[in-house]
Amino acid sequence: MTATSAPVVAPASTSSTDPGAGQVWRAVKGPLVVLVVVLLAGLVVALATGGPAGGQLDPRSPAPSGSRALAQILGDQGVQVDLVTTSAAMSATTGPDDTLLVVDPDRLAAAQVAVVRATGADLVVVSTTAPDRYLPGVTAQPSDPGVRAPGCNLPAARRAGAADAGGIAYVTDDARLQEPHLCYSRDGRPSLVQATVPGGSLVTLLGSSSPLTNSRLDDEGDAALALGLLGGNDRVVWYLPSATDVPPSAQKSFYDLVPDGVWWGLLQVGVAVLLLALWRARRLGAVVVEPLPVAVRAAETEEGRARLYRRNGARGQAAESLRAGVRSRLGGALGLPRRVDPPDLVSAVAARSGWSAADVTALLYGAAPADDAALVQLADRLDALEREVRRP
Repeated sequence: MTATSAPVVAPASTSSTDPGAGQVWRAVKGPLVVLVVVLLAGLVVALATGGPAGGQLDPRSPAPSGSRALAQILGDQGVQVDLVTTSAAMSATTGPDDTLLVVDPDRLAAAQVAVVRATGADLVVVSTTAPDRYLPGVTAQPSDPGVRAPGCNLPAARRAGAADAGGIAYVTDDARLQEPHLCYSRDGRPSLVQATVPGGSLVTLLGSSSPLTNSRLDDEGDAALALGLLGGNDRVVWYLPSATDVPPSAQKSFYDLVPDGVWWGLLQVGVAVLLLALWRARRLGAVVVEPLPVAVRAAETEEGRARLYRRNGARGQAAESLRAGVRSRLGGALGLPRRVDPPDLVSAVAARSGWSAADVTALLYGAAPADDAALVQLADRLDALEREVRRP
């Protein structure tokens, strides 16, 4: 008789050819590609915008919108240019004999504007839409940019001649201004206003930033106008406000930045969703009880479970199921909590039934039966114990 060996089954390979691995790769491939593209785009933007520090009207920036050329020319003429980015540094370094250039003045909070005015320096404020914060009696209006003649007696404007102006025009209340100079006007609205404020310092409002930028400095009389406005003193403090230079009292949360109309819109959407839910609920009608297709009696369920235990020889599981049911019922009958400790339950059952604590412990928490006869005997003794406890 020839012996035949059983076929050897090789374990499944866990290589990359597994279909599950392929499905996972297909699922993550799209988001991974998008992530790589975003990272590369961010890198390209960082490289393109990197390089020298600064941006709009920054004296360190050689970009077209920067002001490095003007800062260097001022330095060549003996004017010291100091860049500050916080109101604290500006207040600490600026004095009455200095010229204070305020770039992007509309970003300043009221407390920062008060610090600017308290320095006592000659102010040059560029492109502000709220000029009355720096020079009371002046309001702003939009204006078309372009080259304009000075049309005033201001020495700096007369030396410069025609220059880039516009962008913002100013409407002045001459009765509130002391020794005003109104230059580069169109339709009676000047784009450069200079006046003396109490204390003797000068405040100059310049409606366009073009004369200060690298790209336009060599056009018309822009360079002469910029040098004339900023070179009157030996030192220029170039105040370029930063995003972190906001007083705590002026900081706003995300909810403060959301317009009120958005909240009203969200409220209307919420009401609409609620009404839609109520409408759909009424269309669906009330909850009804439907008869089950098949009614299974509890006894049949118990018999089926018992057959499963018997088929698998699970006498231990069957005994524990019987004991757990008896323990739960006895605890309820004796008024004990659901999660009662075994010693407490044994003591209460023994005191009520008159059985010994050892017998009760062996019956409720004993070992698994050795055979079917022992299982039947355990069930009978559990019934007897429960009847004894429940006896009036």
